[in-house]
Amino acid sequence: MTIAPAPIAPAPIAVALDAPDLDTALHWAEAVGPHVSTLKVGLELYLAHGHDAVRRVRGAGGGRDLFLDLKLHDIPNTVAGAARSVAGLAPAYLTVHATGGTAMIRAAAEALPQTRITAVTVLTSMSEQDLGDIGLAGPALDAVRRLSVLSVAAGARALVCSPHEVAAVRAEVGPDIRLITPGVRPAGAALGDQTRVATPEQALADGADLLVIGRPLTGAADPGAAAAAIAAALSV
Repeated sequence: MTIAPAPIAPAPIAVALDAPDLDTALHWAEAVGPHVSTLKVGLELYLAHGHDAVRRVRGAGGGRDLFLDLKLHDIPNTVAGAARSVAGLAPAYLTVHATGGTAMIRAAAEALPQTRITAVTVLTSMSEQDLGDIGLAGPALDAVRRLSVLSVAAGARALVCSPHEVAAVRAEVGPDIRLITPGVRPAGAALGDQTRVATPEQALADGADLLVIGRPLTGAADPGAAAAAIAAALSV
């Protein structure tokens, strides 16, 4: 009798569903859902299609965790109201910009206590030159560490940092804070607009809990097969 191989557990990947239209997002979600733990909905899809679209994406993906990547950045009262407005979607993660400061992050955390408020430290598209241009004291590693400590103290329960900083951030914040790394690219994949990148295997080895991967999956001829391949590689 042939014994079927055990199914591979969903990989700790949040697929960035940065689609030009809802039908495409639903197709991607259905294709990758069996292989990943999380679906990430960002500003483009959310602003174009709203709450109902987010629910449909989650359904198409088999009910995976929802990462609502809105990168809120405003005065504390406004951010608190925005966080409450998405409570019905029950996101596992909701992003805010760490540079919004302590009061803003705390307002979001208090408004949505069942969600991991996720502080975005320094965008992975930014170079050292970019940091200097906007007056943020670098290098990037130092800026990310400062913002991480501030955010956790204010109530953030997850942080977004590049793979280059994840080991240092883990040492700063300890084991209980979820670390999320964009800028993850399989070996040989195009970098796109990312400047601080690593392979999925390296990012996990350095301490990441969740890998954000977009175009290497959604730009593949078969997104489901691409997701399955990465999940298989990470399970070894």
